Amino acid sequence: MNRFKLSLIILIFSLAALSGCGSSALDDYNDVSFNLVDQNGQDVTFPDDFKGQPLVLGFVYTNCPDICSFITANLYKTWVELEEPDDIHFVIATFDPERDTPEVLKNYAEAFNMDRPPFRFLTGPEDEIEAFMQRTGVRSQVSYTREIENGDDLYFLSHTDKILLIDQNSRLIMDYGGSMTPTHIITEDLQKL
Repeated sequence: MNRFKLSLIILIFSLAALSGCGSSALDDYNDVSFNLVDQNGQDVTFPDDFKGQPLVLGFVYTNCPDICSFITANLYKTWVELEEPDDIHFVIATFDPERDTPEVLKNYAEAFNMDRPPFRFLTGPEDEIEAFMQRTGVRSQVSYTREIENGDDLYFLSHTDKILLIDQNSRLIMDYGGSMTPTHIITEDLQKL
């Protein structure tokens, strides 16, 4: 292959790679609307109520014995690393609405010193949460169940470990491993928005 053809091939591949750079969104949530409720019982519409500011969104359930507390702590740590901004939304949504009522989420938020702006903890009707989780790519399933003394079932969930970075225009920019991504990576990505 002569030098001209090789240069032409390199140029074509470079242009193809650059053309993808302008389209960095992984998803666009402008075509959906989910009616949820926060830890204070206030109605929340996703994504409409978060437009105009970046959003860091984590997914947990409050009965989680392990990684959910790390996901929650990573949202808090990211906020601290950014010097406690008030122009970024920090939101945690549960995929266990049956147990994670607004009151339960409020207690959970208080335990992490996050029951205050800019933090919000979201739940909602089971069908709405299911549709929300499906759209955001969060999967969960019962992994362990046993009956406890009062006759209720105790269960734990296997689930996706995820934090999303959504820009001010409701576009998904990054999808992180929620419990394991170093928070400085999330803060650096936020500073680029």
